[in-house]
Amino acid sequence: MTACPILTLPLATRSASSTASRWKPAMLLILLAAMPLALGGCSERGKETLPTEDAAVEVIDAEPAETDADLAPEPSEPEPASEPESTSAPEPADTATAAGPPTFELSAEKLLAARLPDDQTREGWVRLFDGQSLFGWQMVSEANWRVEDGAIVVDEGQKSFLATTSVWDNYELELQYQADAETNSGIFLRTALQPESVANSCYELNIAPPDNPFPTGSLVERERIEPEQVGELDPDNWHTYRIRVEDRNVTVHLNGQQVCQYEDRSRLPAGHISLQHNQGRIAFRDIRIRPLGLEALLGGEDLSQWKKYPEYEGEFTIDDEGNLSVRGGSGQLESRESYGDFALLARCRTNAPDLNSGIFFRCIPGEKMNGYECQISNATENGNPLRPADTGTGGIFRRQEARIVAAEDQQWFTILLVANGPTMMAWVNGVQVSNWTDTRDPDPNPRRGLRLEPGTIMLQAHDPTTDLSFSDISVVSLNPSPSAEGR
Repeated sequence: MTACPILTLPLATRSASSTASRWKPAMLLILLAAMPLALGGCSERGKETLPTEDAAVEVIDAEPAETDADLAPEPSEPEPASEPESTSAPEPADTATAAGPPTFELSAEKLLAARLPDDQTREGWVRLFDGQSLFGWQMVSEANWRVEDGAIVVDEGQKSFLATTSVWDNYELELQYQADAETNSGIFLRTALQPESVANSCYELNIAPPDNPFPTGSLVERERIEPEQVGELDPDNWHTYRIRVEDRNVTVHLNGQQVCQYEDRSRLPAGHISLQHNQGRIAFRDIRIRPLGLEALLGGEDLSQWKKYPEYEGEFTIDDEGNLSVRGGSGQLESRESYGDFALLARCRTNAPDLNSGIFFRCIPGEKMNGYECQISNATENGNPLRPADTGTGGIFRRQEARIVAAEDQQWFTILLVANGPTMMAWVNGVQVSNWTDTRDPDPNPRRGLRLEPGTIMLQAHDPTTDLSFSDISVVSLNPSPSAEGR
């Protein structure tokens, strides 16, 4: 097996003992290695580690310049030191309570197989769990969170949470769980990493025996569901929760039956989704989510919600099929509205191989593409989807490469981009490919530092070869939480 360099990609985590709303940098280690699989004549495996509060990490303070070839010159920043070559990988740990955080072997074939069908991704559905690793999750207090047979499993350790690094506001969430008869667990909704009160500051959808004060299907300290309403739950079977959180309302279906309809007195802010280890064995799988309230920025025959820049070469028009066509040399199309924390869904097609474009966000209005960039580029090195040739679709340009190129040129694909406070991430065709936290000092110019101020969205025409189509661009602002900057 031929080993490739170890890459370090930033991930956000937070100390379980910290009460301050402050990010703690951690790193995700990926070892890429070439192994033959039936995937275009080339496939590969890698390893990822789950971030924990005391994991040893290397922090690179130097930031690369974010200018692309067609951006105006700016003072350059030092390039980070190159990573050393390695021919070995960290030994995988069986549990999170071992000497180091658990490691997960990745297969490009399996990651690509986790992509969702077009009819789901067009509605905004993405996977919170890819079936192979805990990418996109963070552990709060130690327990033996692990992946077994395509499921997240825990059964020993401290009372603990496994929380999404992403923050969600209004959404639909679907998952399956399997719990021992005496297990006490739960799913926390709109929660802080360390919830203060399930009666006031978040929702806990319980998984617990019938003799618990709040049996399975109940919202703890809010609404009790009688065991007879749920029926007998065989601990050997998988059970399906479908949850809708919208404004002040929480609706819960269990195994296809509505069991809870709760209306809160006040609206809770956006928050994480956390899986709980309290007592006993619990397993979760097929965890999918979609944001609610997306509003179309494309529609009809005009681009009234966008501002054109005719002085630039790029052309932005509506074609005969009603799609936005992006062609020509360097240019930009800018939204008239500004967005700070948001979820954006785009359905896109590159109309030739190895094209380059991007979705810029939190841009300084009127400037030329001065914002963070969610890259659009499906080119790979030697056909290896774990090795993007140019950041990869869904990567944060010059900040974090996509962990896998999950889209193909000349085929429709979807991007779900979520930005909340300093953290930004993207899913491509339903699979999460990036998860980056900007740990730089605040600065209104995102090329120089962390920009939290709302900014416009810009679509990029990169160069004379540009030829893309967008059939949908929709966005929803996230209701900010009181500590959004520290999540």
